[in-house]
Amino acid sequence: MVNLKINKILIANRGEIACRIIRTAHKMGIECVAVYSDADKNAQHVKLADEAWHIGGPAAKDSYLKAQKIIDIAKKSNANAIHPGYGFLSENAQFANLCTQNQIIFIGPPVAAIEAMGSKSEAKEIMTNAGVPLVEGYHGDNQAPDFLHQQADNIGYPVLIKATAGGGGKGMRVVEKSSEFLELLNSCKRESLSSFSDDKVLIEKYLTKPRHIEIQVFADNHDNQVHLFERDCSVQRRHQKVIEEAPAPGLSEEKRQQMGQVAITAAKAIGYRGAGTVEFLYDEDGSFYFMEMNTRLQVEHPVTEMITGLDLVEWQINVANGLPLPLAQAEIPRHGHAFEARIYAEDPQNDFLPATGKIIHMSLPRCHQNVRVDSGIIAGDSVSVFYDPMIAKLIVWDNDRSAALARLRGALADFQIAGLSTNIEFLHQLASNDAFIEADLDTHFLEKHEEELIIDKPSVTEDILAAASLYVMLKQAAINESDRLDPYSPWQEKSGWRLNEDNHHQIELLQNGQSYLITAHFRQHHFLLEFNQREYHVRGYLDEQKLFIDLDGHQSVVNLVEQNNQLVIFKGASQWQLEIKDNRLFSLEQDAQANLTAPMPGTVIEVLVAAGDQVEEGQPLIVMEAMKMEHTIKAHKVAVIDEVLYQEGDLVDEGAELITFEEE
Repeated sequence: MVNLKINKILIANRGEIACRIIRTAHKMGIECVAVYSDADKNAQHVKLADEAWHIGGPAAKDSYLKAQKIIDIAKKSNANAIHPGYGFLSENAQFANLCTQNQIIFIGPPVAAIEAMGSKSEAKEIMTNAGVPLVEGYHGDNQAPDFLHQQADNIGYPVLIKATAGGGGKGMRVVEKSSEFLELLNSCKRESLSSFSDDKVLIEKYLTKPRHIEIQVFADNHDNQVHLFERDCSVQRRHQKVIEEAPAPGLSEEKRQQMGQVAITAAKAIGYRGAGTVEFLYDEDGSFYFMEMNTRLQVEHPVTEMITGLDLVEWQINVANGLPLPLAQAEIPRHGHAFEARIYAEDPQNDFLPATGKIIHMSLPRCHQNVRVDSGIIAGDSVSVFYDPMIAKLIVWDNDRSAALARLRGALADFQIAGLSTNIEFLHQLASNDAFIEADLDTHFLEKHEEELIIDKPSVTEDILAAASLYVMLKQAAINESDRLDPYSPWQEKSGWRLNEDNHHQIELLQNGQSYLITAHFRQHHFLLEFNQREYHVRGYLDEQKLFIDLDGHQSVVNLVEQNNQLVIFKGASQWQLEIKDNRLFSLEQDAQANLTAPMPGTVIEVLVAAGDQVEEGQPLIVMEAMKMEHTIKAHKVAVIDEVLYQEGDLVDEGAELITFEEE
């Protein structure tokens, strides 16, 4: 029996990955310590941890990258293990070595393994010696521009220039012809030096239609190594993954096992331990080539968890505790198909530039065994300029790819965020694309299908204008019902009641600078809306943030949220942002007409005067009910009642004369 060593873990990370690690650790009965920057003072990972320590300024270099400070906090808090998550210090060999020097368990691979895979050129040399297939290229130390140019010419164009210390798509350039090589080499070196303090590059043959397939591997301290199948991460933008799935579609079982064994060979070659990912380029002819190995947990690890039913963070902690892997290769299950979509704060209409700001509304799809959301953000939180703008990861599972894809589309349609721009609608469009449905995938997928995936800013459709107008009317009715000072006074109600003529309400809505004017008329049990030179009959009701609407006999439901006269309407995966320019109901002007008529259909519920009565201006005469609201009709002048034409309980049509006055 192994004596478990880990009793308290410091998570040297933030956001959704910190929350995800904390949940597993708590499930295992292990205490967790969070660290936070100035920008993350009120972050969810801080609230979820057992304790949290301030670590520095908002920029990562002043906080989450301060290795010695993290070590100091681990010691102060008596945390005897550190989980680095991914990003920040997760693949930093110096930090891993610092943990070891301070007798703190690093929940990750050995320092030597991180160092071996930290340099792409060194990694490729190791893999070549281990017999792992590589794309033709030059990975040596000679960095003379003319020499590299000659190597590229020998390989044949197109070639890829790649920073050896790179990652995340930085320090990479595709060169289509020899005349462009030196210019792009200089550009690549400048970016590499700026991003990684190292301008060394390698040159590789650039495959024109490759898929990006990666294998999840695990190893322990007892000479056990397994793979947990593959993930297809081909759909990328700027070398950043957008949607990942497991298993890879169209991969034969023979090829799957072959790639898995090669990945295990790669892990053995560097004495690996813990969770790692071996990434391959998979060519059209079925050949595959080692690209790199990530010596950490991957952002997309949940799809592997969904198809295997295993908790990879739990496996990481157990391996760090000295336990053997719980399953042999033949025992690892694989069921169904899973997708992960990364929900980002970004503007698809503006070249996917990151968006920042406060999330005023966030409603998740219902989570269960088929739908999972990993996030470190809730409504009220802000997306900062200092960190990656990922809001959440949406993960779905079902029995096969088609069913899982339908799950993904449905969950995206139910994922609602207001307050800043997101890529939710773009992801839904992508998941609905015919080529994606047919799994015609490669790393250039988004470029090839760019025109099909362009999302124009949604114009305001008739049903959305009708929904917004109905919302304004129903909300005002609710305000009137709760706030009215005099139950018999339309002046206090501000119901829009107008003496002796049609009762209406003028609504102005703005979207992207365009104004939409809607006139809403009260009718019995519904509203008559006038806009776009047409009339629409609409009724409905509000249930919290759901608006149930019947528009000319077509019933539907939209979700909406309003803040400071800014109305966001969600329908499917689309959303519309409208400004309610003037939310005041029509002013209650007095009419000069001699007699009183009903401005809307309704029911007389009380008659307050009789023929012959002398009435004063503003005196209540009749109370009617329409659209579940009471409306009191008052005298508009000093007069004597000649005749009351309706009694309590009578139904009244719009425009019907209610009371006549004696001639003056």
